[in-house]
Amino acid sequence: MMAAFIFVVSVVIFLQFFVFYCRSLIAVSAKQPLSPEVQEVTGIQRAASGDDFKRVMQLLHLCPERPEDRKGIQAVGAYFQLLNLVASTVARWIPSTKSWTDSERGHCTYFAAIALERRISFSREMLAQQMDS
Repeated sequence: MMAAFIFVVSVVIFLQFFVFYCRSLIAVSAKQPLSPEVQEVTGIQRAASGDDFKRVMQLLHLCPERPEDRKGIQAVGAYFQLLNLVASTVARWIPSTKSWTDSERGHCTYFAAIALERRISFSREMLAQQMDS
């Protein structure tokens, strides 16, 4: 019984830190504006929607990876899945949770769009270096 209690408490604490970590990653990206080029490619004009996350992630995976972005993108992807789980379970009983999860899912999409912009810049830099060589 004590082992189960310790396990449950450990999982809750881990989830709490995971959510704080993901929200800090998202907060940093929220301060950066999207370039018109990325807005056109992603279809995000003003506010990002959680419904666009899958499409933006597909575009993101088409670009060469930046090693420093990999863990953050994976973490926010997992956070997005957690939000989907919360939206499909808890949000049915607590309506205010629905608007919060929709907002957070939109922030995840914006984070992915910013990561896409960084990868496009990285690809251009790599191409320029290859052209110079």
